[in-house]
Amino acid sequence: MTLRPHTGASRNPFNPAVLLFTCTTTAGAVLLISGVHKAEPPRPPTAKAFSTSAGSAGPARPTVRPLPPANPVRLRIPAIGVNAPMTPVGLDAAGALRTPPPDKPGFAGWYGDGTAPGSAGTAVATGHVDTPTGSPGVFYSLGALTKGATIEITRADRRTAVFAVRAVELYDRQKFPSEKVYGGSGRPELRLITCGGRYTKRTGYLSNVVVYASLTAVK
Repeated sequence: MTLRPHTGASRNPFNPAVLLFTCTTTAGAVLLISGVHKAEPPRPPTAKAFSTSAGSAGPARPTVRPLPPANPVRLRIPAIGVNAPMTPVGLDAAGALRTPPPDKPGFAGWYGDGTAPGSAGTAVATGHVDTPTGSPGVFYSLGALTKGATIEITRADRRTAVFAVRAVELYDRQKFPSEKVYGGSGRPELRLITCGGRYTKRTGYLSNVVVYASLTAVK
């Protein structure tokens, strides 16, 4: 599928059933080509999960006024040393969300037909946990993030959307809670997703790391 930039807010809302397949198998399949796995990526402890038993994915209050749509161009997460260009990713013929291409392992991808980061709704960004050579990918340390950590996304309109991490959770691929991850209240939210957990040559990574964040400032 030819990638194209986002031009409208939440033009194609997420289909949780489709994205369950997307984020649990596509990323893992791509990462299977990595032949060297010296250690499991950081695994978020229970303390980083939502404090309520229901695990609400709604945004923290208060939030700032949503921004109009604009393409994201760079993602920074100072706490784990991420400073990566962003590229739009679309859906393949099976309806699965593509990850950044193998020749761009240092890029973070964002769903270009969905919500733009900083706009009202749930924006989604993905990234590789490792590379074809076995070295760490752009989102390798995602599981090490803590609540309150800052995520900054610079956009094509020269504004920077600043998000605060609310929770970091690890989900079994077979029990991925798509409605919780992709759902939202209409406020500006962000999800960062990568593979994680145990790795086997037969199945790839068995889990997904998901970071939940809410817009807290605009620069």
